[in-house]
Amino acid sequence: MVPVSDSTPDATTTTEPLTVAALETERHVAGSGWDQNPRVFALVHTAALLEAEPQLAADLGAADQAPGALTAIEQEDLPKTASLEELLGQMAWPETVDGAALAVERIVLPPEAEQELPEDPDAAMSALAEHPRRQDVRLLVAVHRDGRSVCLLRQRAHDRDDRVATGEDIAPGLVHALRTTLED
Repeated sequence: MVPVSDSTPDATTTTEPLTVAALETERHVAGSGWDQNPRVFALVHTAALLEAEPQLAADLGAADQAPGALTAIEQEDLPKTASLEELLGQMAWPETVDGAALAVERIVLPPEAEQELPEDPDAAMSALAEHPRRQDVRLLVAVHRDGRSVCLLRQRAHDRDDRVATGEDIAPGLVHALRTTLED
């Protein structure tokens, strides 16, 4: 588990546009509580969005209009799929989308507890759901076409904005999978 400290950056202490957009998007998702399906967001440069949709300027604060700022646009009505990998495999973004973000909930166990899980997938899922050392987490992964990425992790047991872990390598598999949706 990634240590979380009171020095975890937030949208008011960082100015890096991808991190700011990720933190704001994670808080938006957190506002809907737990036990959510995966949620996907297109990330677009706010300046380009305002050029195309000037009426949105009144809804944005000064920080949202800073140079390089990104705006997250939730993608609704996603296709029904059996797995997150299948969903991401079906996605491709037009050039007008500068990045993408994905929020997904997972159950994690300490490594030694994972080794005790049964080999049968259905039995393993049951054991995982009932394990006393399980931790419910929400990951938000954001990637930009230029290669930047940021991952955020919120634990259900520590469900506060100031307890969200931030890093580039929290979920490398998800970063890679989301990054492939931006490839030409």
